[in-house]
Amino acid sequence: MKYPALLSAEEVLAHLNDYDSIIDVRSESEFALDHVPGAINCPVLNDAERVRVGTIYKQNSAFEAKKIGAALVANNIALHLQQTLADKPRDWKPLIYCWRGGNRSGAMALILAKIGWPAVQLDGGYREYRRSVLSMLDSEPEALTFRVICGTTGSGKSRLLTSLAGEGAQVLDLEQLAMHRGSVLGGIPGEPQPSQKMFESLIWQKLRSFNALRPVYVESESRKIGNLRVPEKLMNKMRASACVHLQTRIADRVALLIEDYPHLVEDSTLLGSQLNHLVALHGHAKIRAWRDMADTSQIARLVEELLTQHYDPAYLRSIERNFSGYAQARSLTLEDVSGRAFAKAAQLLLADERAS
Repeated sequence: MKYPALLSAEEVLAHLNDYDSIIDVRSESEFALDHVPGAINCPVLNDAERVRVGTIYKQNSAFEAKKIGAALVANNIALHLQQTLADKPRDWKPLIYCWRGGNRSGAMALILAKIGWPAVQLDGGYREYRRSVLSMLDSEPEALTFRVICGTTGSGKSRLLTSLAGEGAQVLDLEQLAMHRGSVLGGIPGEPQPSQKMFESLIWQKLRSFNALRPVYVESESRKIGNLRVPEKLMNKMRASACVHLQTRIADRVALLIEDYPHLVEDSTLLGSQLNHLVALHGHAKIRAWRDMADTSQIARLVEELLTQHYDPAYLRSIERNFSGYAQARSLTLEDVSGRAFAKAAQLLLADERAS
């Protein structure tokens, strides 16, 4: 093959793991919005430079813009060669892409190939990658078999998924990818959610890694996790899949939630502000009572009331309506909420998988 090679998205994405590095040469803001999972950002024009070149293009001439842009691109590629790429060996195989697979990635690919590296440029760039992601999110869920872990809030569904992954099961942890625990109180302080496009890229990366001959374990999510939407075809397939009903004692659920939400336990002001989102459902008097519990450190009592009076009724109203396999769910009762108990539960599910 002659380098730099210009390959289609179909050719590239089918062998994505063959590349030693995936280099996104778009600006830092383009990269932050979404990128191929695992890519590194080596902008050949940063945000400010793109604005400068674009302004010259509009107000002066295309020729002047290209001349100035080329100088900036050459300088930035030189810096990347001296810094980020300085330690790459002779047989290093990079994949390079930009927005449309044009000038920016072409310049980087050409120089890397001239050095002697087998550089590959993604034809169509990020736009073609994005089309491929959307196409797969439409088709791939139907090819997979899901087992949906159901259970009331605090029953340990996420911990069971972690234990399943530790035992070698295929797991799609949507809350982990969304950086959100999936409820009104589910935001993670200091960890903003990814963009919708990045969320979809992360799901795409997981789905393409699964063996269609084995089930994929996933939690019974709603259509939205925080501010992010679960792709429609994936959501529909999950809701039509076989279910596992995880049952945990109320005292253990309270203990798990207190352990999982330390930021709320330690900050009654933050907890109170989050509780205000429930005023429309429970009225001002109830929310004041719950805020008083938070202010007086009656956390266990508050969590139990939130479970029995808010989360559990909402769960029971929605689960049978939204997950058709719930009525025939395989029941799984935890002895306690120790790591050993979750590992045992995961092993039981994997035994079911092997027997089926």
